[in-house]
Amino acid sequence: MSIQSLKSDLQALANPTKAAFFPSFFKTGPGQYGEGDVFIGVTVPEQRVVAKKYESLSLGDVETLLESPIHEHRLTALLILVLKYQKTRDTKIVDFYLAHTKQVNNWDLVDSSADKILGHSLLDVKHDILYTLVKSSVLWERRIAIVATWAFIRKNEFEDTFRLSEMLLSDKHDLMHKAVGWMLREVGKRDEKALCDFLDIHCTQMPRTALRYAIERFEEKKRKGYLTRKL
Repeated sequence: MSIQSLKSDLQALANPTKAAFFPSFFKTGPGQYGEGDVFIGVTVPEQRVVAKKYESLSLGDVETLLESPIHEHRLTALLILVLKYQKTRDTKIVDFYLAHTKQVNNWDLVDSSADKILGHSLLDVKHDILYTLVKSSVLWERRIAIVATWAFIRKNEFEDTFRLSEMLLSDKHDLMHKAVGWMLREVGKRDEKALCDFLDIHCTQMPRTALRYAIERFEEKKRKGYLTRKL
């Protein structure tokens, strides 16, 4: 197994129609959050198959993939990293992930890896790193912080999700509003009262996108009630 054969496998799956569509979907234009990102048009399910085939690649090779300008190379690298971590629970992989957040630079790259690597690794230890990341000037590091808490939510542990969400209420970026709302919605799936307790305090200060995401599963009357309070 080599990096060149992995790249060849991905190139064989490349779809010109998707390659033309993805740049607009992932906002790669000048001044947009994904500016300069390059796509060859491979779907995530296809990349998962390739990642499984090449999960024995060395961390050095994974690093090389992460440094590629091609989006699918970086996502496949992260999917390999997730597989390695799930198999070994090796803290070196977590350290590697944190050392390469610069390459985890689009929302799908964050969402495919943050909770599965960083979040899981923090289940039984202090979560200080999340409070460092959430203060970062880098959008993707802030998103890593909140999405990592999905691992805690699955264990019915909501404190960090609420604390980080509160810290992000004034964040200016729409992608952060969506991420906060998404994680709050995940809390609500497990404990609607806990979510409502948070919303009762903060809904009038929340960005509307975050609030809409958070209350998406509420029945209509309750949802409209929170939206009206926001007004």
